[in-house]
Amino acid sequence: MKSQVRGGTRWKRFAVVMVPSVAATAAIGVGLAQGALAASFSISGQEFKVRAESLTGEGFVQYGSVAQGTTLDDKPFGAPVAVSGFNKAWITKMCQSVVTPKIPLIGDVTLQLNAGTEAGKPVYAEGLYLDVSDLKADAEFKNIDIGVAAGSAQLGPDGKPMEGRPGIQPGTVAKAGGFAQRAEKAQLNNVQQKAWATTAATFKLPNLSLSLHRGTSAECF
Repeated sequence: MKSQVRGGTRWKRFAVVMVPSVAATAAIGVGLAQGALAASFSISGQEFKVRAESLTGEGFVQYGSVAQGTTLDDKPFGAPVAVSGFNKAWITKMCQSVVTPKIPLIGDVTLQLNAGTEAGKPVYAEGLYLDVSDLKADAEFKNIDIGVAAGSAQLGPDGKPMEGRPGIQPGTVAKAGGFAQRAEKAQLNNVQQKAWATTAATFKLPNLSLSLHRGTSAECF
């Protein structure tokens, strides 16, 4: 596998958010070892699925972390995640689904949410952070730096914050010297993602629709 530190970089059909497998393993390992925390709230005991035709992001950062929460049996747990942050993001044809615990006399119920389905009206987010456990997509980056210290992900060569570059997720904990990577832009197509949490300063969902379905056939993938 060939990659470039600078310029456009493309990797296809990979399993953890937008990184080669070795870098992803290192990022998650560092997050676990340093006790970094992901979402600034206790996560539920259920992952959810997201499918999108495309995600176009400006100002990208990623680092390994741990999402902490409570299982459906009310027991504390931690899940290793790759936290991906975007200063701004546009998402087309987004589908999100989660299967509820089995309900007596009904069984499984899938909650499905769709947005950004109309041409020219994508989902829009600012300050977007995704706590992801698995992702498959076609991805391309512009001006990517791999191996930057997490605490310096937002800083330029002069040590000053770079406009439009996100840093570590606000309200969470991560070691300044931990492994991270950043890019000026990221383009993902044919996205299939499993995640524990999503946070955003702004989240606009045009053409939003939400529906409930018996069984699991309505999952996004």
